[in-house]
Amino acid sequence: MTDPKTVLRLCNVSKRFGATQALRDMSLDIYPGEVHAIIGENGAGKSTMIKVMTGVHAPSAGHVEIDGVRVDLRGPQEARTHGVTAMYQEPMVFPDLDVAENIFISSTTEGLIQRRGDLHARAEDLTRRIGMTLDLDQMAATLTLAEQQAVEIARALSQDVRVLIMDEPTAALSAHEAEQLRAVAVRLARQGVAVIYISHRLEEIFEIGDRVTVIRDGEHISTRPIAEVTSEQMIAEMVGREVDHLFEHVPSKAREEVMLEVRDLTREGVFEGISFDLRAGEILCMAGLIGARRTDVGLALFGIAPATAGTIRFKGQPLRATSPREAIDAGIAYVSEDRRKLGLAMPMSIRANISLATLRDFLSPWGMVNRRRELQIAQAYREKLNIRAADMDMAVAQLSGGNQQKVMLAKWLNLHPDLLIFDEPTRGVDVGAKAEVHTLIRDFAAQGGAVLVISSDLPEVLALGDRIAVMREGRMMDILDNAEATQERIMTLATGQRVAAA
Repeated sequence: MTDPKTVLRLCNVSKRFGATQALRDMSLDIYPGEVHAIIGENGAGKSTMIKVMTGVHAPSAGHVEIDGVRVDLRGPQEARTHGVTAMYQEPMVFPDLDVAENIFISSTTEGLIQRRGDLHARAEDLTRRIGMTLDLDQMAATLTLAEQQAVEIARALSQDVRVLIMDEPTAALSAHEAEQLRAVAVRLARQGVAVIYISHRLEEIFEIGDRVTVIRDGEHISTRPIAEVTSEQMIAEMVGREVDHLFEHVPSKAREEVMLEVRDLTREGVFEGISFDLRAGEILCMAGLIGARRTDVGLALFGIAPATAGTIRFKGQPLRATSPREAIDAGIAYVSEDRRKLGLAMPMSIRANISLATLRDFLSPWGMVNRRRELQIAQAYREKLNIRAADMDMAVAQLSGGNQQKVMLAKWLNLHPDLLIFDEPTRGVDVGAKAEVHTLIRDFAAQGGAVLVISSDLPEVLALGDRIAVMREGRMMDILDNAEATQERIMTLATGQRVAAA
């Protein structure tokens, strides 16, 4: 910290939405020149807190102070005039404008658009300040996610940002891109900006955080220097209990029966020669870097983007897998990595989403939905999966990320599949929800189901996988038993070092 004076303060802030108490008597001090990490489970109140800080929501009680003076923020634009800006997982850029135009989209000088040369000179200064090199004439649509986020940060700097809130900024980034973004956060803090960094990745918190605040159920639990806290303490405070064995491998009791046989599966120009077996009761994890085409293999098995060559046998029978309906009818379920676009109907209720994949089972002879049976099934999964919701008629969009993930899982479990394909099963969920999802995956395998997990989280891969298939650029590099797998060995295969040595 470079200045003991607070730049932003929440003073006994509470926020209620109807019967839901989202924040309760929340107090927090933010100092210039620090990276202040904030962690908590999905649904703990982090998003509501951000929206109070940025003027999206007015507090039901308490108030916000900036530089020791009480302010009543009436919207994000007013918050920005005080130097408070938030950036999220999905960058907000204009795809048909170039980098320089995106940086200054909200900036004018005396109402006139600035000259191109002036824009470029200022944009170069801003990108140099964050330590990233960008082609200022490049269209935003062609930028990587990390570059788009850099554009957002440069835009915030152009508006004299003093408090930059980064909400799960690395959730969808590769390891290298995430490292770049964390370096930007530290660089800004050294320049005097107060960086509020929200992440479920505890290793990031320890790497760049100066202080860490834990919140649970809308309440402030603790704020401490990062040097005075352990990951075990943070996890216990986040979830209110000890989370045991989260990253310890518990071997599944795989059976002799081969559930899925894949031989030389190829989709021209995407992946080639993919072969593996998956037994009943086994968890096979598929690891690799971005661009390894793991998701494409999952989409081919589920019939969304069918393979052009190779064979699939499922439960001893040939499977064409030319459509999702064919895969579903065979007993295959696919839990997408993108729950908002591909996994759930966000405006619809929890109840309606859970019955969606098996809607025919809820129809009367006259084509009417049996809503009573729908509600009974939804309530059963609510208890089984610990879905935290006021009632089953809530829109899924109102749930936290972890609870949305559980609703998507309930939808597919209601199909009673023999094979579950999970694509990034815990992306964007907190450590408590992650432990619950891991338990559900293991329970499904223990009951004789086969599981294919596609994950970029190496600790998760090592914790879940009985075997680990490593892909690189559309090819299967090797399949490792868990006992011989390490993060270093997986990364060696994923980066093609074995091929180079050969």
